[in-house]
Amino acid sequence: MRSGVGLCILVLLGLVLAQGAPTGVHIFCDDPSVEKAATDALNTFNERLSTSYKLALFQILTATKSEIGSESFYQLQFSSRRSDCLAGSPKPWTECNYHPYGQKLPLSCNATVLMTETEIDTKQVHCVLGDYIVPQRASCLGCPMEIDKNSEDIKVPLSASISKYNSISNSTHLFNLNNIRRATRQVVAGFRFKLRFDMRKTVCAKAEHNELSDLCVHDDEKMEMINCNSTVDEAPWRHVAPQVNIVCEEGPLPPQPFSRRLPPGWTPFRDAMKEVTVTTSVAPVKEESSEEDTTNASPTAEAAHDNPFHCPAKPWKDFHPVRPVAPTLDVTPPTPPNSPLHNQDQA
Repeated sequence: MRSGVGLCILVLLGLVLAQGAPTGVHIFCDDPSVEKAATDALNTFNERLSTSYKLALFQILTATKSEIGSESFYQLQFSSRRSDCLAGSPKPWTECNYHPYGQKLPLSCNATVLMTETEIDTKQVHCVLGDYIVPQRASCLGCPMEIDKNSEDIKVPLSASISKYNSISNSTHLFNLNNIRRATRQVVAGFRFKLRFDMRKTVCAKAEHNELSDLCVHDDEKMEMINCNSTVDEAPWRHVAPQVNIVCEEGPLPPQPFSRRLPPGWTPFRDAMKEVTVTTSVAPVKEESSEEDTTNASPTAEAAHDNPFHCPAKPWKDFHPVRPVAPTLDVTPPTPPNSPLHNQDQA
């Protein structure tokens, strides 16, 4: 008798699961319970990520609610953006900012969340990540791509290179950056940076200083220079130190037209390796026009005011992407040492 009752219950449960939750009614996209459901859905999604960056909410697009006894099922459609918090970090996405080099268009997500008076449980959540790489601007995916010499992306690999040299060199003093000529980034099992730069000896003796600091200014009285080629493999989400292979020789970088020095004050120190920096996206999603930026605007943002359910909701935060800036090169030729202008400058 009990087995028959149990079989009947299983059949009824199977029918309920096959049919899914009952059709819901639309509710306000800016309702606190909807925001709570979206937060839990993203928490669940981010727990599954092992690489890249956590997702953060951008906009709640639609929301419906179904009730079965004391349980409420929320069906959500929302958009998200990559945050500046690494996957696997204990920091919740609600304390993160949007990744400044994230793609322009947000990612599409949907979720089913069960809520009661005492608990919340995300039953399913899915975010479309497959369109993150589009070849319009990456005709050679995996090939080295030149990046701006002032980019924050090279701060860690450059600091690691300088630290590597100072740890293996026979010099009695520490060396610090003088000039960067070229920097490239390649997507491998992580990121591979190749750097061409030179360094000058500082006033900091190794016997008194273990690493570079603000006190380690260049030694103008006894000038010594070296130029280096460095290859750095980095995967921040693995929480391992960058792998550095550096080769240096005496003297400054060989002359080259249009070489450009870094602006004053941009001096990476060894302790920058302890920081988690942001990285840029592998490839832009689409060609960007020169028209007015509408990054923070939703296609239905204006219509949301007329929507009785306030859908889509206002963006969680404004998105301010970093736009590449073409470098301004100094093409003024140097003054010959024996010219009248040079002698006048010396006077």
